[in-house]
Amino acid sequence: MAHGWMPTSPCGPSCQTGDEPTVGRARVIARLTGAAAVLLVAALSVPILPLLGRRVRELFAKRVFRSLLRAFGVRLVVTGEAALRAGRNRGALVTANHISWLDTAAINAVRPMRALAKEDIRTWPVLGRVVAAAGTLFVDRERLRTLPGTVAEVAEAMRRGSLVYVCPEGTTWCGQGGMGRFRPALFQAAIDGGVPVRPLALRYRMADGRETPAPGFLGDETIVDAVRRVARLRGLVLELTVLDELAPGRAANRRELAALTEAATNSALGRVTVPAQSRGRVLRLTVPKPTGSANKPGRQSETAV
Repeated sequence: MAHGWMPTSPCGPSCQTGDEPTVGRARVIARLTGAAAVLLVAALSVPILPLLGRRVRELFAKRVFRSLLRAFGVRLVVTGEAALRAGRNRGALVTANHISWLDTAAINAVRPMRALAKEDIRTWPVLGRVVAAAGTLFVDRERLRTLPGTVAEVAEAMRRGSLVYVCPEGTTWCGQGGMGRFRPALFQAAIDGGVPVRPLALRYRMADGRETPAPGFLGDETIVDAVRRVARLRGLVLELTVLDELAPGRAANRRELAALTEAATNSALGRVTVPAQSRGRVLRLTVPKPTGSANKPGRQSETAV
């Protein structure tokens, strides 16, 4: 830990149950080979991407990420997909609870967007190059003095019409029994940029319906460890729920905006949170309902990948 404000999670290897259905060794090798092929194609395409139009780049990115999920045998189920695709020329701060390295792949499989990632991802083999080429913004979590500049960079990107995906928890959680507190710093970018916040809620489960921490990127394990564990799973389902937007004017400051977003995300995941307080008064958290309802057919889509 470089400083006292570094986000930390209590999750680690002990959160893993290890009782999920798995595939055989041959299938694991086939999955890893397929994923490597997808990433290699993406990396080789990096030099020509700037020559393509925006819609072509987005279509290419969606296919890359859907192919990556398919390579690992992940089934993606999306509720409210149309809302995330709307407002193509308007910026927004997109937030989600952070569990796995698969989170970003799932979100971009629905709507490609810029992301804020930790600085060391630049150094990842192959993937680092692809991530950087996608317009990713990077944050150095170990140097707090760089944070105001990062917030300003995110705000400017959104003012120019970009969706920027951030993980307000600042680290990964296993997804079992709760999630981390949403740190308020990055919500200042939405306020400064005059753009809404679009919360997403992510949940991982097995084919039988039970939630699983297996896809989590937890503790001190390496990305290789996390990838191998996912490659062994049989019947992994990733549920992505798109929630209603939160206008920056809904909150008095970034802390209240973070609290509203956190409460909305917890509500979508079926969890109860205690209302936040601001300046000695109770802040009424009106939790947005997920976009899409059981009474409105066609709002939920399933991408069999």
